[in-house]
Amino acid sequence: MRKRGRKLLATGLAGAMTASMLLTGCGSGSASSTTAADTAASGDTAADSAGETSEAETTQASAEDDIEKPEQINIFVNGNVFTQANARDEFEKRWEELTGIDLVITQPDHDAYNDVLGQTFASGPENWPDVVILSSAYYTGYAEEGALWDMTDAWENSELKASGRYKGEEILEKLKIDGRLYGFAHENSKGCITYVKQSWLDNCGLDVPTNYEEYLAMLEAFTTGDPDGNGVNGDTCGVSAAGYIAPEAPWTMYLPEFYQGATVDFTKDENGQWVDGFTQDNMKATLERMQDAYAKGYIDKETLTNGTSDCRNKFYEDTFGVFTYWSGTWGTQLSDNLVANGHSGDLVALPPIEELGNYVAKLPNVMAITSACENPEGVFKYFIESMLDGGDMQTLWTYGVEDVHWSTKAETVCGNTYEEGEFHGKESLEKPGTQYQKGYIDPLLSLGEWVDEDPGAAFLPEFTKESQEVFDANAVTLELIPSTEAMNQYNGDLMTLKRSIVADIVTQGTSIEDGYARFEAEGGLEWSNSIVDSLNNQ
Repeated sequence: MRKRGRKLLATGLAGAMTASMLLTGCGSGSASSTTAADTAASGDTAADSAGETSEAETTQASAEDDIEKPEQINIFVNGNVFTQANARDEFEKRWEELTGIDLVITQPDHDAYNDVLGQTFASGPENWPDVVILSSAYYTGYAEEGALWDMTDAWENSELKASGRYKGEEILEKLKIDGRLYGFAHENSKGCITYVKQSWLDNCGLDVPTNYEEYLAMLEAFTTGDPDGNGVNGDTCGVSAAGYIAPEAPWTMYLPEFYQGATVDFTKDENGQWVDGFTQDNMKATLERMQDAYAKGYIDKETLTNGTSDCRNKFYEDTFGVFTYWSGTWGTQLSDNLVANGHSGDLVALPPIEELGNYVAKLPNVMAITSACENPEGVFKYFIESMLDGGDMQTLWTYGVEDVHWSTKAETVCGNTYEEGEFHGKESLEKPGTQYQKGYIDPLLSLGEWVDEDPGAAFLPEFTKESQEVFDANAVTLELIPSTEAMNQYNGDLMTLKRSIVADIVTQGTSIEDGYARFEAEGGLEWSNSIVDSLNNQ
């Protein structure tokens, strides 16, 4: 692995906020007696249960027996893990029951996660957690800076790998940097799909759009007509998003119909050479489309400042009709929350329009162990590996806590009646009127096979499966962009400048020519060329 300077860690991420608390390193602890919880954490397989342990598994188990069990593990996680409002304390308690390890959770606000994480890293290794969740946009940078522990050998020698239950070997290969692995994926690649309110289409007499002309006509009808049927024209808008550029890769995922394959990030051209997508002609055409739609009111005027929660709430309140958001379980959550707010929950999972061609799947988030962790082998075994144990721990990470997030008791939840023994989600604590469907691991994306069977497979709603199927059939996965010295030095400022120029062009009516003249005048083109050269000269 190439060793680089500490610029990224010394300065933190652009716009980083003060960390909510200081974190301590992983406690090395002493090995405790083996319990049923320890067995679950080690990732037993169906063959083990049947007394048919293979020679390879026996060898791996012997190697893992020498790994010291941590007394405490400190994790830094985003809102994809159960939040305080969604009974995080109960989740933590159950995890500790299964392992006998003290779990310390730091969980910033989801929208500010990367900023707070950047400030935490910048504060020095003495304050780093043991485990962090990283998107691919940040994973390479932290790995190249030496902030992440090399888990290659731990994975190769793990019981999970020996069991054959892990289905993500191809994903792990894509996550390797110079042949080494610094983060572990528990889910497959995922991404955002466009949802359209069927009732709005019906009220406007429209069919599902198949190309940009029809898509734009739909936005016009949703903005100027009466799509919500309240008798008032013009009190809604077509589409909203959490920014014109998403907070992370894929940067274009929230407004894909406008981008149509363009990107603000670095990408390879038809000759396999790296280029800056922001400087390409198709990006300029994207900005023209956005500028025109914004001026006509088709795009929510608050898109520039929206967070994802703002968009979800507006969608539930029936103020706009087109929302590009995560496929799979989120599709049903959007539908359920519409119903809970007194609106129709009938949504269309839109296949990509002709000009778009395909949706973009991001490489999955990873769980990474920081280089400051005192017992990384123990953390890998008892935390990261155990998440896909195929049993109790995998159930916890996939569905949550029994009788808090899910149940098999005979009862009626949100108008749905279940018989004794029938797996179902409990009513959401944060969003009453809706049911929990998943925890951190999406059951439709999980890379770990169950020892017996997925306990919640029959509970998954049809629209959850449908939206995931539409996405999977029409998605391509992003390539991991290498981290370089120039990338670390310039890309934070470069992306800030790109965001500012996009905002000026779209919301202020600045001409494309003036926007790109500013890009050159303020150093953007020079930074961009330096990064492109560094990528092509590796």
